[in-house]
Amino acid sequence: MKKNILLEKSYLFSLRVTRLCRYLNDKKGEFVLSKQILFSGTNVGAFVEESQQADDRTEFVRLLSMANKNAFKSNFWLRLLKDSDMINDQMFASLVEDCVEIQKLLVSTLKTTRRSLAE
Repeated sequence: MKKNILLEKSYLFSLRVTRLCRYLNDKKGEFVLSKQILFSGTNVGAFVEESQQADDRTEFVRLLSMANKNAFKSNFWLRLLKDSDMINDQMFASLVEDCVEIQKLLVSTLKTTRRSLAE
């Protein structure tokens, strides 16, 4: 069985975001921004997972588009957390690197799939 890199990376990112939120709640006493990053970060993985059960390519594109939007939101929340000193530069760099990699995978997959729909 072929390994699905996007599925794997989006799940691991969602897991890391969940752990980040626990850190923000327990160590920083931060609850508002942590809920925002938890929502968008875990939705990346959830929409990618759901896309695997899409009924057709149009639904697949819709679900991956939602994952992509949430990846971009997650990138925003991560930058905000870093700039507000809720997370350090090392934590930010590691998380945002994963996020950007997922964004690139999503954009590439969406372009390829949309192109095949147009044919």
